[in-house]
Amino acid sequence: MTLNSLFLVSLLVDGYDRAKAFYCEALGFDCVEDKVMPDGKRWLVVRPKGGEGAAILLAEAADETQRAAIGNQTGGRVGFFLRTDDFARDHARFRDAGVLFREAPRHEPYGTVAVFQDLYGNLWDLIEPAKV
Repeated sequence: MTLNSLFLVSLLVDGYDRAKAFYCEALGFDCVEDKVMPDGKRWLVVRPKGGEGAAILLAEAADETQRAAIGNQTGGRVGFFLRTDDFARDHARFRDAGVLFREAPRHEPYGTVAVFQDLYGNLWDLIEPAKV
């Protein structure tokens, strides 16, 4: 067996429809799959439009331990990194959709970046990589 790519990560959410609306409407992600499982859970996968990297499985929290982790799955650190080819365009589109940025855009050696939070408070970097 060859392991050659990370294709899916799980993100705890408080409700399937609410999470799907945020990721697909505010962030403009595509819904790749949305299927009801035999146990009543859903297999709900979203990914950035046209994206080639890992997709996100939106997983509804099933108990108190999981509910307590919603929005803090990475201990308050930026845990997700969203690459763009046009920072200004996507930054403006996200702001117009009500996405909360935690800082002003800044220029780093690796590119232009700003931290935003998702519906639950998870921190994301919106990054346009520096031209090499």
